[in-house]
Amino acid sequence: MRQSSKISKLTGLRAGFALFSIFALIGISGAAIAADAAPMAPAAEAKAAAPAKPKIDPAVGEALYSNGDASRGVTACITCHGPKGQSAISTWPKLSAQHAAYTAKQLKNFKEGTRANPIMMGMSAALTEQDMQNIAAYLSKQAISQGVAQNKETIELGQSIYRGGIAAKGVPACAACHSPTGAGIPAQYPLLGGQWADYTNAQLLAFREGVRKNSSQMTAIATKLSDQEMKAVADYIAGLH
Repeated sequence: MRQSSKISKLTGLRAGFALFSIFALIGISGAAIAADAAPMAPAAEAKAAAPAKPKIDPAVGEALYSNGDASRGVTACITCHGPKGQSAISTWPKLSAQHAAYTAKQLKNFKEGTRANPIMMGMSAALTEQDMQNIAAYLSKQAISQGVAQNKETIELGQSIYRGGIAAKGVPACAACHSPTGAGIPAQYPLLGGQWADYTNAQLLAFREGVRKNSSQMTAIATKLSDQEMKAVADYIAGLH
C-alpha cells in the first residue's frame, strides 16, 4: 500500500510538472510571436504616411514654358515655340492644344535619347518628369492653331492619302488614327491639324530614314511613302481643323 501511495504521488508530480511545462512553452511562444509582430506596426505606419504623388499643375508649367528656370539651366520653351505654343515659323512645331500625354512622351523620349534632336535633347536634359507633365498640361489647354494648305496642285492627292490611304502600297488612312479633322486621339495619337507642312514633312522623312525611331507604326507607314506623297499629305494636314 505504501509503495502504491508513493507511485501515485510521483505520478501526480510528473503530471503537474508536464502541465506547467506546457503552459510555460505556450507563454514563451506567445511572447516570441508578439516580438516578431511588433516591428510590423511601424512599417505599416510608414507605408500609410508615404508622400502622395505631386499633382500636375498647368500654372507651374506655364511659368516654366514662358520663363524657364535659370537656377536649373532650363531654357524657356517660348523662345522657339512661341507664346502659348503657337510658333511663328515652320522650323519649330506648333504645340498648342496638343494632347498632354503625347507632349510629355516626346519630352521624355528626347531626354532618354530615343528621339534624336540635338537641340531638344539639350533642352529636355534639365527637365524632371514632373516638369514635363506640367508643361504638357499647360500646352494642352491652349487654343488650337489654325493653318491652310498652300499647294493647290497636290491638295487632292493629300486628301486622298489622309482620308483613304494608298491601298496598293498598304498605307492606311491617316484619318483612322488622327481623326478626320486631324484632332488625333488623346493619349494615343497626336493632334496634327494646323501643323506646319514643312515640320510634318520633315517628321515623315525622319521616320522613313530611320532618324526618328520612337514610333514603329509611323516608321512602317513612312517607308512606303514617296517624297511627293509626303509633301502632299503634309500640306493637306496643315489646313485641317
